[in-house]
Amino acid sequence: MIEYKELLMFFFGFVWILFASAHFSKFFQRVKLPLITGFIVTGIITGPHVLNLITSNAVAHLGFVNDTALAFIAFAAGAELFLKEIRSQFKSIAWNTFGQLVVTFVLGSMAVYFLAGFIPFMKDMDAAGKIAVSILAATIFVARSPSSAIAVINEMRAKGPFTKIVMGVTVIKDVLVIILFAISISFAGMLLKGEDFMFSRHLLILFELLLAIALGYVFSKLLELFLSFKINHNLKSFLIVLAGYGIFFLSHLLRQKSLAYFGVEIHFEPLLTGITASFLITNYSKYRPEFQRILDVTGPMIYVAFFTLTGAMLSIDLLAKVWLIAIILFMVRIIAMMLGGYTGAVLAKDPKLYRRIGWMPYVTQAGVGLGLATQVANEFTDWGPAFVTIIISVIVLNQFVGPPLFKWALTKVGEAHPKAATPEFDGIRDAIIFGLEDQSIALARQLLSHGWDVKIATFRKESEVEKIGDIDIHFIQDKNLETFDALDAKKTEAIVLMLSDEENYKICEIVYEHIGTKEIIVRLHDRKNFSRFHELGVIVVEPATAIVSLLDHFVRSPIAASLLLGTEEHQDTIDVEVMDKDLHGVYLRNLRLPSDVIVLSVKRKNQMIISHGYTRLRLGDVVTIVGEVDSLEEIKLRFGA
Repeated sequence: MIEYKELLMFFFGFVWILFASAHFSKFFQRVKLPLITGFIVTGIITGPHVLNLITSNAVAHLGFVNDTALAFIAFAAGAELFLKEIRSQFKSIAWNTFGQLVVTFVLGSMAVYFLAGFIPFMKDMDAAGKIAVSILAATIFVARSPSSAIAVINEMRAKGPFTKIVMGVTVIKDVLVIILFAISISFAGMLLKGEDFMFSRHLLILFELLLAIALGYVFSKLLELFLSFKINHNLKSFLIVLAGYGIFFLSHLLRQKSLAYFGVEIHFEPLLTGITASFLITNYSKYRPEFQRILDVTGPMIYVAFFTLTGAMLSIDLLAKVWLIAIILFMVRIIAMMLGGYTGAVLAKDPKLYRRIGWMPYVTQAGVGLGLATQVANEFTDWGPAFVTIIISVIVLNQFVGPPLFKWALTKVGEAHPKAATPEFDGIRDAIIFGLEDQSIALARQLLSHGWDVKIATFRKESEVEKIGDIDIHFIQDKNLETFDALDAKKTEAIVLMLSDEENYKICEIVYEHIGTKEIIVRLHDRKNFSRFHELGVIVVEPATAIVSLLDHFVRSPIAASLLLGTEEHQDTIDVEVMDKDLHGVYLRNLRLPSDVIVLSVKRKNQMIISHGYTRLRLGDVVTIVGEVDSLEEIKLRFGA
């Protein structure tokens, strides 16, 4: 009973540290470092070698957290292998996978073997021991991070054949590396125990692989059962995480019982079982969308626990001794990947550019690599902690270098479509409206009455349009950068799109990638296109639902709706940007605003802040104010608008 009490104390103490880890890691994001690095650093600081908040005894008792997280990482890796998405580039994916897997593994294992004399825990090993460690390290060198690759691709809005090849190779490699790891760890165990390479031993390894895959099928059916339940989403997530832990529990139990009853350890690789189950759910069940959504929502909680605990396992003393060898192994891995990428691209007959930069997307490592390293530490307790310290050091270096290299490669092949920088405000409020019709003319006149400069751009011929004296109309022919330059779009604060959805989307992409206009407003025609526009960060207006929402607000709060729409005489609502440096850091209560205006909200870095008297202003904040027109004009001058 005391043991369970102690376990609960360790667990709840660890949960409190996880809250701190989640918040502390956000500081790493601000300096463009991965969250994972923040989790690991938090684990090191709170671990037994620094503050000792997570004691060595606690780390030993929290093994179930590690097992649960590893199973979840296997689920996440398997879910990325969606066959329908990689068929079009299968030849290139296959050869590049071969190059990265075989060349990186062979060169990596050779390098570690010949560097054994410089690695503290390998110095006194015999040749068999050095080979065992070398093949395990090389296997981890092959691992990549699908989540990191997806994050970079989404950030750069990358699309094209190179991007498809990268994603295909990344997910297939992580499936194959787990199979390779299952074989490697079995051979390593044989070498370290001094066992002979008997035919029966080979049959046992093959049996263990087939058993892992067969159990993957069984667990896929169990996951399907959980996903079919008509229960709360959070409860489904809990059951899936529990099933993942069940895989590791079954693996540990089988090893113990097989040794006790048969005198032989039967060890199926739980990571291979997890990735097989996830692969089957993703490709051969109707529950793929829900399963993926559960992984996306639950993942952050699992990762903060796993990487924080991994950091707590690291020895600072050992880290200080092996940092140089970690850098050397990092360079060795880079060279091996260069050769592997070149070999794969040549065999696939990919373009010459792919041969030179094809290795860059595969540098970053994260969950799978750390998971395999942790498995080694758990399996070989005498030298495992030293091994995992070196591997984690290499992985952290890969996290620093990998994402920038991948971004550069995507830009080099012309498949990156990042957001353009927002132009600086030139002191004039102006807007461009695409589409000439009654609504666009009415909108233009409304903006003109509020002091905006407005242009209407139309694809109609000048001969078809009657002259409208008070509005500046531009007749355009193409949707290209030259057209936007002619319209002075880079000086524009807002662009309103009132064309067809397809035309609007093409213009949105050009503005997003090349112009950087702060506000883009789209009038939507078909609801199914909403997500496409939303991904570009534009403001989407659906005429039908907008009218319903407007009427709803007039029914429930007619005065507020009238104020916001400017239908109250002499009153209006405006957004003003804080540009006066003297206002930076000033409380709203100290602004001495006119008595007939109210601050509704403050928008900072695209986050809405419900303001109060003690809200501090920052340069670049957008403040929404409602009040008398004359007073609003005075506030514009005060804020530097």
